[in-house]
Amino acid sequence: MTAIDALDADWVLDSRAIPTVEVVVTLADGRSAFAQAPSGASTGSHESLERRDGDPEHFRGKGVRGAVSAVRHQIADRLRGMDVSTQEEIDRALVELDGTEDRSVLGANAMVAVSAACARAGALSRGISLWRHLAGDRSPLIPLPMVNLFSGSLHASGGMGIQDVLVIPVGAPDLPAAMEWVDDVYHAAADLLRERGASTLVGDEGGFGAPSRSSEEAIDLATQAIVRAGHRPGSQVAIALDVAATHLVASEGCYDLDGEVLETSQMIETIAGWVDRYPVVSVEDPLAEDDWEGWALAAQRLGPEVQLVGDDLLCTRVPRLERAASLGAANTVLVKANQIGTLSEALAVADRARSLGMGAVVSARSGETEDDWLADLAVASGAGQIKVGSVARSERLAKYNRLLRISRSADAPAWGGTGVLLRTPVPR
Repeated sequence: MTAIDALDADWVLDSRAIPTVEVVVTLADGRSAFAQAPSGASTGSHESLERRDGDPEHFRGKGVRGAVSAVRHQIADRLRGMDVSTQEEIDRALVELDGTEDRSVLGANAMVAVSAACARAGALSRGISLWRHLAGDRSPLIPLPMVNLFSGSLHASGGMGIQDVLVIPVGAPDLPAAMEWVDDVYHAAADLLRERGASTLVGDEGGFGAPSRSSEEAIDLATQAIVRAGHRPGSQVAIALDVAATHLVASEGCYDLDGEVLETSQMIETIAGWVDRYPVVSVEDPLAEDDWEGWALAAQRLGPEVQLVGDDLLCTRVPRLERAASLGAANTVLVKANQIGTLSEALAVADRARSLGMGAVVSARSGETEDDWLADLAVASGAGQIKVGSVARSERLAKYNRLLRISRSADAPAWGGTGVLLRTPVPR
């Protein structure tokens, strides 16, 4: 047994220049490990709460001194002496110490940083990689990346209504090829934008910001970029959409999409039209976070061939996942560790999705750091898919580069590849 001797914390800055929590765990033998908490901009109302100070004199109210204090005092007192290799017990202790569904006492930012730091220290104490430590009895996979190409909405204001247009290298034989293919597409998209006299500035997650005020035009441009890069749309590189529809709600049952007010049925038909006309294989949050009936209708209209991903709908919570499964309201869950609070809970959601016959995508947040623990979590989960952002911005590349190193290691897990999607895309 290697016991936890001390926990310390302080604030650092995330990729949006907003404070976040960094935790250092020191073991009884003197070794230590750290981790940093991510933070979201497009957040659902059902996800766990970050602890922010609310003091306008410091970081516009977004300081995390309270979360740092929670780590240094309440959490440190509770975890000191625990065996660092027992991740589930550590995370259970954090959940019990907080005692709330929304993690409002300790703060999800404090909890996830502690959870990840302890996981890293646990792997260190066992002399194994982080992904292997977290995997346990699971069958780990090198995940297929879902890569941001164009951003709008809360990730890059002033452009298309939907949040992200992404590309998935569904036909790639391995991760290195997958990363090369999406890099090809990214640079082809940059060339297309320059030819149109459009900006190539990037949004929060590295995708080109505001390429067009029309969501469909951006989807069409992504398809053109795939072709220009020399890849076949659909069979080699497909498209995923993050609609983030909760942030498009104009009134009850209506959405403001690209300046047009659409009822739920019209919103579904608009998205179905995109699926019919373009190589779209995955759609995230097409409707608002509590429109269960609408989601069920969307699932029926789009069919099982489309990966229908719940983020704001499911918020990395098992009860909401099970409700979606019973209603047929989604077939895939987006897994965000800070959305629930601990790594063990995030892994449990991916496990439950698998047992329900559903898919899972392990995801980063718009506010990220140079820390790369998410890559190991994705591999360990066996979900087979990861959503990090684009191939620009170093906080994104930290995760991709970690995945590349894992894929090249002597004990590398199998490649997730196209098989993790709910269908094999057909050429378009």
